[in-house]
Amino acid sequence: MKEKRKMPTYVAITMDEAVEVKVARTHDDALLPTKGSIHAAGWDLYSLEDTVVSRRSSTMVRTGLHVAIPEGYEGQVRARSSLGKKGLILPHSIGTIDADYRGELFVLMTWIGEGDSYLIQKNERIAQLLITPIPKSKFIEVDIENLGVTERGDGGFGSTGRF
Repeated sequence: MKEKRKMPTYVAITMDEAVEVKVARTHDDALLPTKGSIHAAGWDLYSLEDTVVSRRSSTMVRTGLHVAIPEGYEGQVRARSSLGKKGLILPHSIGTIDADYRGELFVLMTWIGEGDSYLIQKNERIAQLLITPIPKSKFIEVDIENLGVTERGDGGFGSTGRF
């Protein structure tokens, strides 16, 4: 007999309520996430140690942090624009941290700027972490005719703009 899987309980909160995210440092030098300003969308993540990111290769940068993101939410690891301007990017654009992940947070980074490598210094701000709600959703298979008609239709990859 197939066992029923328990679905997570989603708790609605207002924008004024803080989502509590538990964080543990597993290294004495790890820095807790901080906000750059009162209205900053993300929490800055810091590198645990000096790390060399070689040109056009992906490197996992340690933070020394583990988090417990509440059910119904995800952590989105996003690039810092100041590093992207230099050429240090997140190769996967946005990284997702699921609510059931308890391992160390790493930030995957790639150097595409000038020179053979970029040195990330210990305690350098390397990324932003956003905590975002995940709406309940499900997929329902239908025939293609039942998807509905839109003005855009099947135009993609730049069909709504210049590219």
